[in-house]
Parts: sequence; C-alpha cells; structure tokens
Amino acid sequence: MNFSAIHVLADIGGGNGSLIGAVLQRYPKLKGLLFELGHVVGRARKSLKAYGVDDRCSIIEGNFFESVPSGADTYLLRHIIHDWTDEQSVQILNNCRKVIPNNGRLLIIEAVIPTGNERCLAMDFDMVMLTFPGGIERTEEEYRFLLEHAGFQLSSITPTASVISVVEGKPI
Repeated sequence: MNFSAIHVLADIGGGNGSLIGAVLQRYPKLKGLLFELGHVVGRARKSLKAYGVDDRCSIIEGNFFESVPSGADTYLLRHIIHDWTDEQSVQILNNCRKVIPNNGRLLIIEAVIPTGNERCLAMDFDMVMLTFPGGIERTEEEYRFLLEHAGFQLSSITPTASVISVVEGKPI
C-alpha cells in the first residue's frame, strides 16, 4: 500500500504503535495520530520512540465506541472490526465518519472471506472469532453493508500476500 498521498494517518485502536511506527518510518513526510485506550498508550509511546517517529505522531487516549479524534485525512483500523458485532462495528465506523473529511479515506485491514464454500484460512479465522471474542470475519458484501450503514462507499479491496486484505471506504 502506498501512503505517499496521505498527509495525516490516524491509526484507530493502534495498539503498541508498531504499524503506524513502521509506516511513518517509511514515509518521512507523513504525520501520524495513534488513538488507543489509556492503559495501552504507554507501550505505544515506547514503540514510537524506538521507531524514531515520536516527534511526528500524536497519541490520543480514548474509546472508539465514544468518539474518534479529528485531524487526519486517512483513518486506519487494523484487526479492529472483526472483534465486534455488526452493530458495534457500525458504531465505530460512524464515529470515524463524523470526523473524516469528505475527500478522506478509510482503510480497514482484515481478512475478507471469499464467496463460495471452498475452504480457506479466513474461514478458519472466522470460527476462532465466533468462539473467542464474539467477533466475525466478513465477506465483501458484509463489509459493503457495514460501510454503507456508516456513510461510506466500498471503493476497493486489495489482497495482500497473506490472508489479510485492505478494504477501502470513501465517504458518501
């Protein structure tokens, strides 16, 4: 994925900061914003400092079920949506839609279950998500549904070399 056209990337539920740290390290003109629960941000601060990007990445504490910070042109959620029910996922996405600019982008990094009944790793992940946290892996149509209910249009799905894809939404 090319991040060179992005000015400010917000990593929502960014955990220890490893993803945004690596992206900022690769794109020196990019600024970042990591949004995470208070008990996690200490690890994120250490990680961003280790990547040498702590001067270009703000850390904001909060809960994505309540709100999402403004100030970015691209919002990224990696392994977030699959943890939650459709209703909870739409709530998170609605909070992103409230702050994302009309020309912004939403990037959801998750497994996407292919159509048909051919066995695949994404289906195995789906079984794990159903039994452990109560989440779900989704198909393209299920992502389209979630995005549309939150004011986004599914613009693309880009597979990676792994089972994970990048689902891109644009505000409508």
